[in-house]
Amino acid sequence: MFDFMSLSASFGGFIWIAFFFILALSVIVTVHEYGHYIVGRWCGIHAEVFSVGFGSVLLSRLDKRGTRWQIAALPFGGYVKFKGDANAASGSDGQVLPSLDPIQLRCTMHGAPIWARAATAAAGPVFNFIFSIILFCVLFMWQGQFTDTPKISQMFATPVVNTLQINDEIISVNGVDVFSIEDLVIAGQELVAPALYTVLRDERRVEARGPVPFPALVSQVQPRSAAIEAGIKVGDVITRIDGQALNSFADLQAAVATADTDEMLFSVWRKGSEFDITLTSRLVAIPGLNGSFENRRLVGITGGIFFEPGTEPLPFGIAITAALKRTWYIITVSLAGIKQMVLGSISACNLSGPVAIAETAGQVASQGAMPFLALIAGLSTAVGLMNLFPIPVLDGGHLLFCAYEVITGRKPSDSVLQILMTFGLVVVLSLTLFAVVMNGIC
Repeated sequence: MFDFMSLSASFGGFIWIAFFFILALSVIVTVHEYGHYIVGRWCGIHAEVFSVGFGSVLLSRLDKRGTRWQIAALPFGGYVKFKGDANAASGSDGQVLPSLDPIQLRCTMHGAPIWARAATAAAGPVFNFIFSIILFCVLFMWQGQFTDTPKISQMFATPVVNTLQINDEIISVNGVDVFSIEDLVIAGQELVAPALYTVLRDERRVEARGPVPFPALVSQVQPRSAAIEAGIKVGDVITRIDGQALNSFADLQAAVATADTDEMLFSVWRKGSEFDITLTSRLVAIPGLNGSFENRRLVGITGGIFFEPGTEPLPFGIAITAALKRTWYIITVSLAGIKQMVLGSISACNLSGPVAIAETAGQVASQGAMPFLALIAGLSTAVGLMNLFPIPVLDGGHLLFCAYEVITGRKPSDSVLQILMTFGLVVVLSLTLFAVVMNGIC
């Protein structure tokens, strides 16, 4: 019998994934291309077309500077076509350029000074990095930072006896005094649930029972992981793995690391009911120190304490510093990961193709606006970095041609450029296809 409901659910999931992938990609591409456009304009290079998407034009308007802004039917990229360009990859138009006088030629990417061409080519990736920093900074300031005082602002439900209340301030656990969240986590490492807490409640010392500080509680589910595909949700508590009872998140980590097989049976407690799910752990490359990676079997679950402390605003100076560090971290880890894949130290399964990125976008969007915005910020950094690779058709290739011109005092011939651009396109498409195939195999 034809399963129409399953097909509808699958189709709905596909629409969800496609929508958020296109949304993320469109934002990132628009930022990237706007960098090329605005810096080119500042440098005296005229943009004839600013397009989000390729193919048939759906919407367009001509501004007072003579630039046509348009949205095209295929929303998988975008481009700025400058005066004198034959195509979206900025190949020279051999028919138009010879007919231009020196003043008109100066307004093209091919007749502008080398500094103007280099600045315009570099602007796309630079704007991606700036956008990432701004978005991370806004997110850090929006979320604020948790106070270090172990005072309960919100609390997750757990399957153990819990007489703690919102606004309780924990001052000791099983007789050990705690003054901060760090103290609480350290003191609770060897405890067994239910733990005995002493709290300040309405300025009175009260004893209460509750879960260990760091239970086997799901605080985050990683996209494209075994956990998210099995239906694990934030707030779930993992009570057993293959029948082995878990007391803390450390027990969960140890059980996954020492399992005899990749396939494990998870017993999950969710809102008062318990059920079993089979998960298959996956080998994931985890970044370490000095560009190293460690291959670990993971299921994609992140733990956390059983409550959320209060938050306080994050000052701009701290937020922008954290945003710069986050962006730089993504760059350095990406480069180190590529190096290790080339050397064979980690699997090429860690390379994400368009399908994997689309799936990630849909899964992250389902977890809320802030995780999705953080994903856009991270992808923007990745797109900026990728475009700096010295491959013809990418911005890094154009910068390489500029460097060649500075060193030799002449431009590469049009025939050589055409060959290199074709080669670069083949390389980019081959890498994309390789990533898609590897994601399918893995």
